[in-house]
Amino acid sequence: MFSKADATDMTHRTHMRTVLVLAMVLVAAVGAVATPVAATGTNQAENCTFPVTKTDATGSEVTVHAEPQTVVTLGPSAAQTMWEIGAKETVVGVTKFAAYLDGSETRTNVSGAGYTAVVAEKVVDLDPDLVLAPNIISNDTVSKLRESGLTVYKFRKATSLADVEAKTELTGQLTGACEGATQRVDEMDRTLERIRTAVSGTDSPRVLFYMGGSYTAGANTYIDDIITASGGTNVAAEAGIDGYGQISPEIVVSDDPQWILRSSTAGPLPQTDAYNGTTAVERGQVLVMDANYTSQPAPRTVQVVERLATTFHPDAFASETTDTTTETATTQEQTSAATTAAATTTAMEPTTTQTASPGMGVLTALLAVGLLGFVRRFD
Repeated sequence: MFSKADATDMTHRTHMRTVLVLAMVLVAAVGAVATPVAATGTNQAENCTFPVTKTDATGSEVTVHAEPQTVVTLGPSAAQTMWEIGAKETVVGVTKFAAYLDGSETRTNVSGAGYTAVVAEKVVDLDPDLVLAPNIISNDTVSKLRESGLTVYKFRKATSLADVEAKTELTGQLTGACEGATQRVDEMDRTLERIRTAVSGTDSPRVLFYMGGSYTAGANTYIDDIITASGGTNVAAEAGIDGYGQISPEIVVSDDPQWILRSSTAGPLPQTDAYNGTTAVERGQVLVMDANYTSQPAPRTVQVVERLATTFHPDAFASETTDTTTETATTQEQTSAATTAAATTTAMEPTTTQTASPGMGVLTALLAVGLLGFVRRFD
């Protein structure tokens, strides 16, 4: 027979088992709720684990063994990307062409004499955990740095906006800034989708990108993708120019660009009959493009797309602004109506309170915080 003490002990153990079961159920419920949040974006948090190994443009498998605490960027596109994904604090070295980035003046300048040249000794002296090299950096320079014991990742050339986004995600994975990279890419996607919607069905103006020395950007370049995404037609690509090459005066005359985009590093347009006779010049539709954005396949290229789209299609974006204003007013009215309805319902029915699972507020907060000379400028 069981004593009273035995019965009490059994009751206590039963209660404990019940508490443990309830705790397990609660943990499972929190995990189920948290899973969709962790899975948002194109890159999940687990992709930021180390060591991470990626094959770079040299064909080498580059392994980053632990999250880098110090990074050197050998080109402005890599530096801009680090700034844009919220990882600039780890950058200790940049080139002089990244001077436009806020705070870059406090980093060591590793530039050499030319645009693509870097002083390897300066990079080695910084002893960074990781070196990010855009495609403009020579394989010889990469090899020299690796022989000095540094971990160097060389990026492939970007030929589209999708490549720019992929490079942004990859930079996040290599540096431990996955969340910032994913957030930035998601912002880029939202902006590009908004632009696509606005320019859909509009006339596509003929556009020429002038790099200087009669060089231009043709098909299979991210400049071509920028023009296309903004609702324009790249006359160089239409003329069969592939990559970065020269455009003849005959093509300029026959294709008659309505807009000419001139890189800020290119100097004035040629004072020739071919260029002076274009619709772009006659109407004063020549835009000087900031080379810090147009010459660097990095996240801020989306700002170029947005500027061009609103310039080429002002009516489409005026309509978008009107629609947005109307939608905002409608949403405010619906919110007010919903608030009134909720108050009425609360007065008539018992209140049911749904408490957010523990940790979800913290997770949300973390997510919130979270001429070859011309051609080679495109890093």
